[in-house]
Order: sequence, then structure tokens, then C-alpha cells
Amino acid sequence: MDVVRLVEEVKQKCAGVQLQNEDVYMATTFHDFIQMFVRKLRGEDQEEELVVDYVSLTATREVNNMMVNMPYQCFIDGKFEDAENGKSYDTINPTDGSVSPSIYPSVRPSIRSSIRFIQPFPLQVICKVSYASVADVDRAVAAAKEAFDSGPWGRMNPRDRGSLLYKLADLMEEHQEELATIESIDSGAVYTLALKTHGKTIPINQARPNRNLTFTKKEPLGVCAIVIPWNYPLMMLAWKSAACLAAGNTLVLKPAQVTPLTALKFAELSVKAGIPKGVINILPGSGGMVGQRLADHPDIRKLGFTGSTPIGKQIMKSCALSNLKKVSLELGGKSPLIIFSDCDMDKAVRMGMSSVFFNKGENCIAAGRLFVEESIHDEYISRVVEEIKKMKIGDPLDRSTDHGPQNHKAHLDKLLEYCETGVKEGATLLYGGKQVDRPGFFMEPTVFTDVEDHMFIAKEESFGPVMVVSKFKDGDVDGVLQRANDTEYGLASGVFTRDISKAMYVSERLEAGTVFVNTYNKTDVASPFGGFKQSGFGKDLACHSIEEDAGNDRLVDHPEELAADIEGPQPPQENAAMGSEPSPNSDILGLRGTLQPTLLLASLLQDLDAGLFVPSVSGQLEVPLCDLSDVFLRLRLRRLLLF
Repeated sequence: MDVVRLVEEVKQKCAGVQLQNEDVYMATTFHDFIQMFVRKLRGEDQEEELVVDYVSLTATREVNNMMVNMPYQCFIDGKFEDAENGKSYDTINPTDGSVSPSIYPSVRPSIRSSIRFIQPFPLQVICKVSYASVADVDRAVAAAKEAFDSGPWGRMNPRDRGSLLYKLADLMEEHQEELATIESIDSGAVYTLALKTHGKTIPINQARPNRNLTFTKKEPLGVCAIVIPWNYPLMMLAWKSAACLAAGNTLVLKPAQVTPLTALKFAELSVKAGIPKGVINILPGSGGMVGQRLADHPDIRKLGFTGSTPIGKQIMKSCALSNLKKVSLELGGKSPLIIFSDCDMDKAVRMGMSSVFFNKGENCIAAGRLFVEESIHDEYISRVVEEIKKMKIGDPLDRSTDHGPQNHKAHLDKLLEYCETGVKEGATLLYGGKQVDRPGFFMEPTVFTDVEDHMFIAKEESFGPVMVVSKFKDGDVDGVLQRANDTEYGLASGVFTRDISKAMYVSERLEAGTVFVNTYNKTDVASPFGGFKQSGFGKDLACHSIEEDAGNDRLVDHPEELAADIEGPQPPQENAAMGSEPSPNSDILGLRGTLQPTLLLASLLQDLDAGLFVPSVSGQLEVPLCDLSDVFLRLRLRRLLLF
């Protein structure tokens, strides 16, 4: 009580000092509390003020009815700074294909966040972005390693980490319109679209003299690198970084070279949320330089990559040769969608179009090939083309736009070449296949029919608004399954049918990480996401993502004395029914060293399967070692003692 009074007196005399509950209740001694309080009183615990040299997209008019300010420099060790070599590159707006003209300095240089205004220009423009070098990668990794080894992040308990991450999430929600606007401008995405870790106990043989208590403890990996794609820049950043940071790792992230702006805005918000310096580092630049150095760097313990299969293979090789770092890969796909004649036609048309044209087809799980049952094929195609003609192609910031521009010119050129190949091989180009006659990188939604299994467009992913349709014979379920699985990819798949038995039969046999039934593109953060075969390995989302990023299972093996202290008195080792020899599983209440009551029950069931509980002649279960009431009594005592 004396200490409590002292604390209250200190708080009253210095009311201007802001204290958190943790400042008072987590101080181990009064001396520690006073030391912390004096530092706060002197202002020594205050973070440095973040200086951001923004680029503004207002020019002579507001963009999307708001002021949009974007950082454009590398973010290393809590600061925005130019690349070490001073290089930068132009970002291109896919809506009109423009690059930035000269950027004039701010007329208000005295403000801490200086803003550079872009010269008025008839076309919507973006900016120049720092072009990170190998030296920048090394500095970012060193900062992340220092933050993990010596900074507050490495010593922070999960609750405090979670508090900071929730604050960051709140800030992202607060700035969601600005982030969505930047995403639309940078990637061409339609604006309306752009809008617990634990260890386990291990069953071990408890036959004497082996009396150990064994369990695992999940620990963070250390410095993790993430390389994200250009199709969903902000969403992929959130998917990958949330689990990485929640697990206690520090992060070096490379956004796609053509879409770096939302990642840099995220870095700014992370500072406002109070994330310690060095925990998050953002490096815009080329994959061949920055990405390759991340894969080769000896201080990085895990690399997560989303992109093409050939690049994923190269990354995996580099990670193995450097320091055998852990890798998670989400790679290419050629996802099959099977549409049976007993489907809900309206829904199959609507969802089938979404499966292909969602986000201009720049979608990793897009249906790369549709198989339509012969009896409904012509009607289905006719209705799809009719709906395509109603789609509005235009500015992604326009709320009524259905179809925005492709992400960049090289990708548009690749799609046009893809369509030319389909025509040359004999597929029927029923609709589209050309660039839209307007400024920007717009491509017409495209439909191919009469696609045969050997054709290039039947095997290779377009990653664009190209619907590839093949028909299959009525009732040939196994045949269409064989054709659907005849691919090296296995990211996603789908089936449309009113027959639940058929749906289950097909979904169990499709070789893909995700199977959609009578829907498509409906991913959820509570469900794991990842692929099979050459679509990669490792899971995003749900608790599985934490498992990926908290991959160090520290094995703790306690000797007999400590195990006995934890487990308490043991049951008798002799029983008339079993004789005087101890059973290999005789330590029921130790139950292989587990501490959790629920796991104790599970272990009892495992012992039942193993024959520890022997059925009597009358068919009743007999417990040869002790009475079940004794087991549950000890379970109850253990719950009181340990939880």
C-alpha cells in the first residue's frame, strides 16, 4: 500500500506526464518505475518526429475529391530517405499511360511534412520513386536485425505487439479512402474494389525410467523478407505482413516495382501507430536487384513471395544456397471452373464472369479455363457475351466503372500476344482480344471457345480478362475431372451444380488448394489460402499464416524431478487385472507430459485406440490402471493448479 500511495503522489504532482497502465503495473520495482517516470518527464522516451517528403496529386484539381499525399522514398530504420545511389524511376498511371513531368518544390518548406506539387498537366500523373540498391537492402536488413535482437519489438510481449498492430489497423481504416485512391491510380484497380500463437505438448513414452515433461514453444524467426505482386499491392501487403509482425518478426518488404505507393503510405502509418523503428522497412525497386539480394542475404530467416512460378523457383534456389532460409510461395495458376447442366444458370453466368474478369483478370485465382457441359454450352456463352457488352470500361476512380486498365504496358502487350496465339492455334475468338481505342492500357474483355486441351491458351495462364472455354460431354464427370487436373498448377478451382453429391464428389477430386462450390472469389481471412503443385506451398490467412511465420519450435525437455513437481503424485504402478509389471503407458495422469486438461482427455481417447483400456467379456470398458473418477478428479485439480 505504501508503494501505491507513492505512485499516486508522483502522478498527482506531475499530472502533465502521460502514463499507460503498463508503465505502472509492469514495473518490477518502484526504482524501475521512478527511472521510467524521470525519462518521460525529460521527454527522453519520445520518438523522433517523422519527416515525410510527400508528392501531392492535387495539381489544379483534387483527385477523387480529396488531397492525396504519398511518400516516394525508401523507408529504412524508421525514416524516409533517398536510395543510396540517388537513383529514382518513373511510376506510370495505367489509366492514361502517363509518367510524371517535372516536380516543383513545396511552397511551404517550413512544415515538417513537406509537399511537392506536380505541375498542372492535362493527363493524370503519378511521381518518381526511389530505386533501391543492394546497399539499401543491406542497410534495411541490418536495421531489422537490430530491431529484432536489441530493440523493444523483440522484448515486447504479444499483447503489447497486438495493441500496436490494432492501432495500425485502425489508422489504415481511417485512411482507407486515401489508400484506395492511391491503389486505383497506381495499379488500375477499380476504386470500389481497392476499397493467437501457442506451443504444443508432445506425447512421449512414459515407461520407467523415462519420466520427462516435453513441450514446444513457438518463437519468431527473426528478420523476414516479403516480396509482393502488383495485382493487389495493399491486400497482399496486409496478408503477408500481418502474420509476420504478429509473430514477433521484423520485416523488409519489397513492393512490386510498378506499384510501390500504397506500401510507402503504409510505412508512414506504421510510424504514426508507434511501431518501433527498424521493425518495418520498405524498399521499392527491381526484383532482379532488390528481390535477389533479399533471397541471397544471410541474415534473413524467411522469405515470402507471391508471383510467377519461374521466379518462385529461382527464389527457392537462392534461399537454399544462401542460408537455407524458410520459404513460402504463392505462384501461378490455371484454375479450372466446371459448370454442369444442372447449375443455377443465372448464378453460373454471373460468377463465371467474375471468376475471369474480376480485377481485369489480374487475379491469382482467376478461372483460367472453364469447362461447360455440352447441353448448356451455347446458351451459357451467349449469355456471357450479352453481359460483357453491358460492362463499362473506363477510369477506375469512377464508381460506375466495371473494368479498369491493365496494370502496365508490358503486361497489356503480353495479353495481346496471348490472344494472337489462341487464334493461330485454332480457337474461336468470339469476343474482344484487342486493346480498347482510348488512352491507357485498356483491354477488351475476351472470350475464346472451341479450346482444345493441347492449345497454349488451355495450358498457360493469361493473368488477364481472357475467358477460355471448353465443352465436355453430358454426364462425363470423371472425364472432365481428368482434364481439369491435367495441369502443373493447383491454386484454385470451382464447380457449379445443384447436385450436392456431385459437388462433393468433384470437389474432393479437384487438385487445388481452394475449391469454390456455386460461388467464386469468396476468400475469407479466417480460412487458409495456398496452392498445390507448381502453384507453391505455405499458407496465408487464418492461424496457418502464424504457423508459417512463427516457425521455430523450441523443444523443452524437463528431467524427472521437474516433471514430477509439475505432474504431482502418480497413480499406483500395480493392478490386479494387469499384474505387477508396469505398462509402457502406465502413467495415465502424466499422460506423456501434457499440461492441458483438454489434451489429457484426448490422450485418454488415444490410449483407448491403443488398447490401454481393455474391453471386458460383458462389453463394458474396464480401466486397468485406476478408476476414471480418480482421473477426472486429478484433471480438475490440475486445472485449478495450472490455469
